[in-house]
Order: sequence, then C-alpha cells, then structure tokens
Amino acid sequence: MTAAIVRSGSPVTLVGGGALGARDLDESLALAPRLVAADGGGDLALAQGRRPEAVIGDLDSLTGAGRAALAGRLHRIEEQETTDFDKALRSVRAPLVLAVGMTGGRFDHHLAALHVLLRRPERRCVVIGPESVVCLAPPSIDLPTQPGTAVSLFPMGEVAGRSEGLAWPLDGIAFSPARRIATSNAALGPVRLSMEAPLMLLILPRSELAILAAGLISAGPGWPAP
Repeated sequence: MTAAIVRSGSPVTLVGGGALGARDLDESLALAPRLVAADGGGDLALAQGRRPEAVIGDLDSLTGAGRAALAGRLHRIEEQETTDFDKALRSVRAPLVLAVGMTGGRFDHHLAALHVLLRRPERRCVVIGPESVVCLAPPSIDLPTQPGTAVSLFPMGEVAGRSEGLAWPLDGIAFSPARRIATSNAALGPVRLSMEAPLMLLILPRSELAILAAGLISAGPGWPAP
C-alpha cells in the first residue's frame, strides 16, 4: 500500500491540472477545506491565490515558478504507470476527497479520471465537472434528493444493485457497459442505493455536490482495496 503523504480527519480538496472553472476551487474548499494538488494543479491553485499544503505527482507539469513558490511541499512519485490523479489520490488518507481540475477538453482525460475512481475503490472521491459530479458508488448510500433530481448510474463492468426511490428500480437487473446501463434515471424523493461490487459510477447534477459529499461521508463501510 502506498504510504500516506497527507492525513486528514476532514475532507480534502484535490486540484489537478485540467480545466478549472471560476467557482470550482471555492465551492470544493467550502466542503473540503484542506487543499492538495496533483502536479500542475499546483499552478492552478497559485493562480487563484491558494497554496496547497502538498503537491503530489511526477512533477513534469508544474512550472518552475510553481516549484519555487511551493518549495518544501513537493512530493515526487516518479513511476509512469499511473496518472498524477492516481498518485495523489492514493497518497491521501481522508474521509472524502473532492477532485477538481481532473477533466478538460480531451475525452481521454475524462476516461482516465473515471479509471482512477475504479482503480481506487477504497478511496471515497467525487470528481467535479462543469455540469455533473461523479463517484464510484459505495456498497450503500442514502441521498436526500428531491423529486425529479437526475440520477444516472453507469456500470464499468458486470454489476448488480438495489434501489429505493428511483423512477426505474435497479433490482433484479444485470448491468454491463456493453449491454445494460442506467443513465437518465430520476429520483422520486430520497434515494437509497446498494451495490454488489465496486463497478458502478454514480452521476448527479453539479447542484447535488453537497448532498453527495454528505452521503458518502455518512455511508457505512467502504470497498476494500484491490
């Protein structure tokens, strides 16, 4: 297991070097006040007047100015088998990580971020996008959603689950990315989800970030490390 670089009893914001909206960092820090950067995310944090307590990655994207400003806070992980998001996420021990700047214009970057969620099921992490927030669904979660809230689920492998409060229940369905998915579902009110394996992505509107964060923190035991 990777040694922890950052340990926190409260949620952590992790900023990457991708697209960062004007409100992303402030909105995330309001819920997850400790700030860590993945490589070039250190430059984005500095540009918004923030100094992350640690910068983790292979450090091939952080500028010279960023290195100078963040001297003493740099943690280099040299291997090239994983992304900087993976390197940083596996090095943080916190009840929840909110990840901003992990997506951008390139679709392969989006896919790589989702791969990290799947690769690190023992880490509770939400990737914040411009319109949506996504996490790996835990074994069980309760969400106090309002009727009509969009609730999308996308399987990343063969997986089954159960639900309460969805317009189209999940019970008894074998989901698979090649055969059966569960996007564009809707809440009838509060929703309860249970999954049988760490293979289902849960996607909610950006406006539901606080609800999702609270639900993940309050959820029971998580998935074991692979």
